[in-house]
Amino acid sequence: MSKTIQGAAAALALFLSAAAPAFAQLPPGVFAGEHDYKLATAGAYDVDAAHTAVIAKVSHIGYGLSVFRFDKVAGTLTWDPAAPGKSTLNVQVETASISTPVPGFAAELAGDGYLKSAAFPKATFVSTAFRQIDASHGQVEGQFTLMGKTRPLTLDVELTGAGKGFMGKPRLGVEAVGKINPQDFGLNPLFSIPIQLVIDAEFAHQ
Repeated sequence: MSKTIQGAAAALALFLSAAAPAFAQLPPGVFAGEHDYKLATAGAYDVDAAHTAVIAKVSHIGYGLSVFRFDKVAGTLTWDPAAPGKSTLNVQVETASISTPVPGFAAELAGDGYLKSAAFPKATFVSTAFRQIDASHGQVEGQFTLMGKTRPLTLDVELTGAGKGFMGKPRLGVEAVGKINPQDFGLNPLFSIPIQLVIDAEFAHQ
C-alpha cells in the first residue's frame, strides 16, 4: 500500500473515531429513517428520482417473470401525518425510459408495438384516497393512466423510513405494490396476465 493511500486511510479512521460520539448523540431519524410515519414532517415533498425505482413484473409466456424498470420518475406528495387521509400523491413516469436486460428490447417496448411512447409519453398516478392500516402500512387508491386510458388502481404501501433526513430536508420512503390488467390499457395481446407494479420511492421535503 502506498504512503498516500495509507495516509488517506489513517485520516478517514481518525475522522470517524472523532465523529462517532457526535453521531451517537443525534436524535433518531436524522440519518436512518424510522418505521413511523408520524416522524415525517407535514408539507410538500418531491420524488427523489435518484433513489426511486418503478418496476413492472411481466409474465414471460407463463414460464417466469420479466422485470422492466422505468428510469425517469417525477412527482409530488403532500403529506399530513396528523391526518394521513388528507394526503395527496401525483406521480409521472416517462414510458420511453423503460429498460430491460434483453439487448435491444427496451426500444421495442417503447415503440408502437407496445407502449407507444411517442404518442403517450407518460404514465400517471393520481391519488383519490389514503387509508392508514398501522404505523407503517396503508393503502393508496387512485387513478392510473397508461396509453390514454385511465383505470382505478390500489397500491398496498409499506413505509420503509421516515425522519429528519439530512441537509435540512425531511424524508419519507415507501414501497408500493399494485396490479394492473394489461388489456384494460390496450397493451399488446402478448401481455394477458396481470402485471405487478412495484415502486420503491423516496420523497424529499421541498
